[in-house]
Amino acid sequence: MADGPITDPKELRALSHPFRWKLIQLLTEEGQATATRCSERLGESVASCSYHLNMLAKYGFVEEVPGPGRQKPWRLARRDQSFSREGLDAEGALAAEAAAMALLDKEFDEIKNRMRGSGREAENWRRLLGLNSTVAFITAEELAAVRAEIQAIFQRFESRYEKSETRPEGARPVRLFLSTTVAPEDK
Repeated sequence: MADGPITDPKELRALSHPFRWKLIQLLTEEGQATATRCSERLGESVASCSYHLNMLAKYGFVEEVPGPGRQKPWRLARRDQSFSREGLDAEGALAAEAAAMALLDKEFDEIKNRMRGSGREAENWRRLLGLNSTVAFITAEELAAVRAEIQAIFQRFESRYEKSETRPEGARPVRLFLSTTVAPEDK
């Protein structure tokens, strides 16, 4: 499975469970983890973690890391889980919406949990954490440019994911979340 926007309704439905997004995030942050490690970190049973990892593997999102031993670690097989309703038939659009709602549920839970714990962070981290929100009156073309600029910032750090040796001392996984929505047109 190649990276790029997901258009297969079955693949999109595999992402419609918030816990699967938690597994994807954990594997993103740790590189690889066994079902037991996922259970320890996420507070779910090993059986549940194993089931959801196998479902993600069925659709090519994760894979077992080859090697000796009974407990095999899992890793991401596909880092890009981007999708949109654009250009999909009705079934695909509903599956994309379900995947998006599951992702948003996971993201908002994670944001709340991390915000609750931000007071325990060292001051140099604590002062950088928070939320920003604004309403800007812009055109679709301007929004496309803004999104491209922000995504370019995200991509500046992309190489540090797979090449841990490129991470500066003190680097930690920081979740950057971009959401753009538009108010409905008055009719």
